Amino acid sequence: MATEAQSEGEVPACESGRSDAICSFVICNDSSLRGQPIIFNPDFFVEKLRHEKPEVFTELVVSNITRLIDLPGTELAQLMGEVDLKLPGGAGAATGFFRSLMSLKRKEKGVIFGSPLTEEGIAQIYQLIEYLHKNLRVEGLFRVPGNSVRQQILRDALNNGSDIDLESGEFHSNDVATLLKMFLGELPEPLLTHKHFHAHLKIADLTQFDDKGNKTNVPDKARQIEALQLLFLILPPPNRNLLKLLLDLLYQTAKKQDKNKMSAYNLALMFAPHVLWPKNVTANDLQENITKLNNGMAFMIKHSQKLFKAPVYIRECARLHYLGSRTQASKGSSEGSRVLLLSTQNFLCSRPGVIPTHGEAWTGSLLAAF
Repeated sequence: MATEAQSEGEVPACESGRSDAICSFVICNDSSLRGQPIIFNPDFFVEKLRHEKPEVFTELVVSNITRLIDLPGTELAQLMGEVDLKLPGGAGAATGFFRSLMSLKRKEKGVIFGSPLTEEGIAQIYQLIEYLHKNLRVEGLFRVPGNSVRQQILRDALNNGSDIDLESGEFHSNDVATLLKMFLGELPEPLLTHKHFHAHLKIADLTQFDDKGNKTNVPDKARQIEALQLLFLILPPPNRNLLKLLLDLLYQTAKKQDKNKMSAYNLALMFAPHVLWPKNVTANDLQENITKLNNGMAFMIKHSQKLFKAPVYIRECARLHYLGSRTQASKGSSEGSRVLLLSTQNFLCSRPGVIPTHGEAWTGSLLAAF
């Protein structure tokens, strides 16, 4: 039962000499805010672990990605950024010194088109996204091209860091939609990055098993969503932030397909080349993977509202990492990582119907990393 002191808004007394507390109470005495619900971010400890211990966080997430999809040595090394992506058709993921030099020149000018993705660039592009949310009923949105002259005016304004009055009537929704696609298309790498390319192909292949343990042709949507949740956790923050804004926009667009005639799959055809396809490749280079990539993009649009939440076991392990016993907290970082990864396996094994794919080998591979 709360004490009178607490009911008056005072901070509860804490034990003196405690050094393992990681949270504190902040009391607001503004009477207008009393009675309002307390908003708790269920991913708080996940984000805390990501920022404070990125190596431990990455090992935790990647170990669970490889539990769901099979990534041979080279593909795993690509996901970890240890080797460059080998693209079909002999194309490279980057064009070397010239691309870097041009990128630096664009950065000096404050240009956002064709430059590496930054939070500043996202802030500029968000003006387009915000406007499009208000104009989702336009038929052929993202498919019908806009006017090139008006698009150049918009492009120059964004590159100059200007605020744009899109409500003035000077620009059409198709101008704005086309410019958003152009921005994505001119990024140095796809929004989901070259490193994640093979992982997305493997996620597209996840299917259900029958009662005898044989693989079927029925997509395993639950595992696909789980794998995407994990993969999105290790995207660079700017990419993850823009991806969330983009997928939400496309999800809302697809919900109005009775008016705009743009289904999730139609939108996927428009955006997969900018979000998933490696740069400097053609449709002919990708061949049989085209269908996988287009279907994968459509899947992300349809399920976008579920993809930016950490899986429950990642949340639990991150929480335990910070709120565990004082004994665990006092252990060295290597031992702490070991405890965290073991906690993941224990949590998974306690879930009905969930068994780590690689059994003892999976545990051994986790512990070997430390």
